Amino acid sequence: MTKIDRYVLTLFLRTVFICFCSLAGIFVVFHAFTSMEDLLRQAEKGGGLVAVMARYYGPYLLLLFDWTGAIIALMAFLFTIGWLRGNRELTAILSSGVSHGRIFRPILVASFLILVLQLLNRELLLPQYRDVLMLKAKDLSGEHEQPIRAQYDTANRVLIDGRALKTQMQVILNPSFRLDGEYLDFGDMILAETASWQDANDQHPSGYMIDRVQRPEGIDQLPSMGFKGRYILLTSHDQPWIGSGQCFFATTLHPDFLQTKQSAIRMASIHELIKRVKNPSVHSSMGLRVLLHERLVRLPLDFILILLGLPMILNRHGRNLFVMIAAVSATVLAFFAIKTISGAMGGSGYLLSPMMAAWMPLLILGPIAYVRLRETAIQ
Repeated sequence: MTKIDRYVLTLFLRTVFICFCSLAGIFVVFHAFTSMEDLLRQAEKGGGLVAVMARYYGPYLLLLFDWTGAIIALMAFLFTIGWLRGNRELTAILSSGVSHGRIFRPILVASFLILVLQLLNRELLLPQYRDVLMLKAKDLSGEHEQPIRAQYDTANRVLIDGRALKTQMQVILNPSFRLDGEYLDFGDMILAETASWQDANDQHPSGYMIDRVQRPEGIDQLPSMGFKGRYILLTSHDQPWIGSGQCFFATTLHPDFLQTKQSAIRMASIHELIKRVKNPSVHSSMGLRVLLHERLVRLPLDFILILLGLPMILNRHGRNLFVMIAAVSATVLAFFAIKTISGAMGGSGYLLSPMMAAWMPLLILGPIAYVRLRETAIQ
């Protein structure tokens, strides 16, 4: 890497940092202004205002980076070239016989690495903070109750419902489990005070520990039941690890499936989305399948967005900077319009399957991006 490479790369990365900090600052200032009373109330409970804001807005900055990483890289590319052109530095470098492609190749590599960092953030960090991202400032303590969306466990033939859901604690309040299968003495309904999710271990599979069972009465006298060679409803009658008044319901239907906000699904990792699609206990919609394939092609599509803007960014015809910004903005809008239309067609099952709906933008825009890459001689 030459001194010119380091200079151009430093200018580009500094521009990326400034653009992101500007967006993040605008978001935090406006949001904190409208939520200051709730933040101060949380700060009084302990930790101080700075710690509360860091705990609340830190995950939001990760989400903001996931939303804007590719666009910021593209705009930083444009501003970097505009700076070099405005100071006549680009003309001096080109006069020495160096091509546009050679000058801006480090920026293109750095843009790809930013997209890789965005991918790691999306798959490793965001899924850990999605519960916090769905809370308001006044609910930061984790005691917030949100409405529950009833889900039918198709494998066990049980409808899971309740009064409310505490997502961070993975607890259902006043749960009701409607039994459509042949569960004999359990009747057609299990009612209790709480049901907490437990992951699988050596003693039991994954499922809900139902506490203070109100119906059926005498739960401790009922033997565990199930079908197809496995237990589904387990009681203390023959399971020593279950306490009195408790019942365990074995299922793979995680509390995340019960959330009413779809953002919880959109912030899941690819691994979690694959598990959702393959989960026999819940029906997978076409929209969920489209989302899974969209996540698989997100990285190459974001890089294609940067390549689509290359001819306009290089601006060999000497057009005004504001005209170039407008042209790049139009390209971004057209890019997302194609993605949105394809996703909507796949989600509704109109003409395109979920897989084709997600891959169609890549098939349409990929060849165009490659041609533009060849035109700008960045190889």
